[in-house]
Amino acid sequence: MFSSHDGLCTIGALAEHAGVSVKTVRFYTDRGLLPEASRSAGGHRRYAPAAAERLSLIRSLRGLDLPLPEVRRILDEQDAGGAADVLKDAVASRLHVLGSELAALRWREAALGLVYECPPADRPDRLRLVGAVTAPPSTASLARFWRSWLPPRMPARSVTAFLERAIPHPPDDPLPGQVLAFARLHAFVTQLCGGSGACQPRAHSAVGARQLAVLYTGLAQAYDLAGGEMRRGEKPRSGEALDGFVDAYASAYGTHDTTAFRRGLGGRLAADPRIDRYWALTTEVISAPGSNPEPTPGSAHDWLLDALHADLGATLGEGWALRTASGSSPEPGW
Repeated sequence: MFSSHDGLCTIGALAEHAGVSVKTVRFYTDRGLLPEASRSAGGHRRYAPAAAERLSLIRSLRGLDLPLPEVRRILDEQDAGGAADVLKDAVASRLHVLGSELAALRWREAALGLVYECPPADRPDRLRLVGAVTAPPSTASLARFWRSWLPPRMPARSVTAFLERAIPHPPDDPLPGQVLAFARLHAFVTQLCGGSGACQPRAHSAVGARQLAVLYTGLAQAYDLAGGEMRRGEKPRSGEALDGFVDAYASAYGTHDTTAFRRGLGGRLAADPRIDRYWALTTEVISAPGSNPEPTPGSAHDWLLDALHADLGATLGEGWALRTASGSSPEPGW
């Protein structure tokens, strides 16, 4: 191929050697990725021996679907004497993109299966339900709901920490039931408050921003402890988790953990309407079928309230009736 008197080859010979078209070689040359060594007297492109190896590298990078700007960066780094780091970064970036694309395809496959397999009469409603969710799914609607639900004066750090616990992360390889649960969850939060900002628990309205940070930090710790108890199959009971739960409220309210405070707290929390539907659907999203349900902040809260009830040795009254299966109240609590 490079047997001419000047050691160069024509564009046609290079293309034939590489197994590509002349048009492809010309394209990479015009983009500045494949330099030509010179032009013949007739104006034809001629290439040096190094062009064959460079063209092979370009084809390999493009075969991995790396975009041209990334290919250019790798070639520039190679020309400068090192390409290992930039190549690694480019491959990592492409792997991330492919992972997102695969997750989207898996989600769409499960969603299409839900529509295909449901009874014909239910198909239009099922299509609207799952079709309202992007693929891969976005949790933006859930974040908007919780930002409306949380007190407006709550510190940003506390809000971020709460959102990380309260918003479920959809699985990359979902089962149809998980797709359906997430679609229902999206519909639930979208319809419940509509971004009106009215969805705030009354039980937290008596404390200021500083106390709210104390409250939610303490609640997060109590929920973690309660979650551990729940995973072990323990029934609601007094102990470290319950003490931390009560202390979080007592510290926020500037008082002490006494029997009288516990009774008042139990009644106050029981009087807040419920959003049990949210937590039930969240459990379906994050838990594999047939496995023990993963604790959520909502289920941990219920476990702790039941533990408080058991600790007091008396019912909390009619307030428990405010738990609803539909979660249609305009001012939901846990």
